[in-house]
Amino acid sequence: MKKQTFGAMIAALRKERGMTQLELAEQMGVTDKAVSKWERDLSFPDVSSLPRLAEIFEISVDELMQVKAGAQAQDGGEKAGALVDMILKGVAAAMGIAVVVLSFLRQIDTNSALGMLGIGLACLAICQFSKKDA
Repeated sequence: MKKQTFGAMIAALRKERGMTQLELAEQMGVTDKAVSKWERDLSFPDVSSLPRLAEIFEISVDELMQVKAGAQAQDGGEKAGALVDMILKGVAAAMGIAVVVLSFLRQIDTNSALGMLGIGLACLAICQFSKKDA
């Protein structure tokens, strides 16, 4: 489903049915200015009027509300994915820097250094695989 706001969905459904804002407003018992505000996402219809709005557009209330919830869920998923990606890259960088600094100070043995570099490389690999899946 294409990502759109609640207002954009109302506008699209209204236009599909060849209705003007005034005609929708009259059926809803509100002003055409109220419908205009809904479509521009400046305000939202009263919760108790959603069943009537869904009835006018011949869809369920769930379908009417799903657009907004779906868009928010997708945005949240994208933000979470970007955050995980940044954290993994940070861990990889930290492991590399730690190995370099500890080696310079002669405070790390070879096995520990290889283990830390392995963790960093694993983090980078996870980042790459997650990009291919997306």
